[in-house]
Amino acid sequence: MENNHNRMDKHWVPVEVECYSGYKAEERPDAFVFEERRRDISEITDRWYEGGITSDAPIVDYFKVKTDDGSVFILRYTAQSDVWLIRNVQGPPG
Repeated sequence: MENNHNRMDKHWVPVEVECYSGYKAEERPDAFVFEERRRDISEITDRWYEGGITSDAPIVDYFKVKTDDGSVFILRYTAQSDVWLIRNVQGPPG
């Protein structure tokens, strides 16, 4: 399992994320800056988390999002270190 995470981590890059903070901080992403361009999130198409079972496995939240131009990204947030990472899944249609 560890090897899978190491391979997958090569595809993640740090990103600035603007969030909606409701009943908890950083509740969900609203927009982000990727490749020097601000992108508004038009839809969160999926959301899941992993970790938290043991103290050495921090909770990591994942958001599969669609931007205004139709691109699809996965955002990953680790609250313990307050770090957002991004992975491009699909570019804009056409």
